Amino acid sequence: MTDAIKIDVWSDIACPWCYIGKRNLENGLAAASADDDAPAVEVEFHSYQLQPGAAVDFHGTHEEYLAQHVGMTTAQAEASAKRITDLGAQSGLEYRFDLVQQTNTLKAHELVHFAKSKGLQKEMKERLMSAHFTEGRHVGHIDDLVALGAEIGLDADEARAALEGDEYLAAVREDQAQASAYGISGVPFFVIDGKYGVSGAQPAEAFAQIARQVWAEHRAEQEPSDTVPAGS
Repeated sequence: MTDAIKIDVWSDIACPWCYIGKRNLENGLAAASADDDAPAVEVEFHSYQLQPGAAVDFHGTHEEYLAQHVGMTTAQAEASAKRITDLGAQSGLEYRFDLVQQTNTLKAHELVHFAKSKGLQKEMKERLMSAHFTEGRHVGHIDDLVALGAEIGLDADEARAALEGDEYLAAVREDQAQASAYGISGVPFFVIDGKYGVSGAQPAEAFAQIARQVWAEHRAEQEPSDTVPAGS
């Protein structure tokens, strides 16, 4: 059996491009899965914080947040939000920047690692990004994170204990250290089989093509050789 393709994804919960990249990856892999020789793919998400020094509570608009943390003007922030909203819609996402509550995402990343330990990483990542970008839910407070975890089937008491005890903080730091070792300076960033790097929210078609190309490489590497050993 041919080994599965491993796709490691570095992203931030509060990165709108990361949500588009995630959905495009999923849509691209879904398209490739319809092939006669469909690629087998394993996806794992890793932590990256664009604004590690951000406050848990930011009292202001999305535009004011970008002005303070990114240096955008109001006009630039509004144009950026419109562009992301339009591109998100093409990927099936409904952004509501008027509802977004900006926060520090460290605890959210810890929750994703806790969910991974329970086999629910993908579900938790999706729930957090949807809650943040489309529902205006807070993803920085432990109470809110525990509630979101419970919605996907995590035990609330276990989740709270893990977050309050910083049980998965080291796992977040390990992801961040690996990103630094790879030279990742922006997200989303996709590492395929530990040897190919793909930066940015690429179109679904690009992800489908990448999956097909790497799957063909896997097949070629694992096909039996026709060469007859010397002396046989």
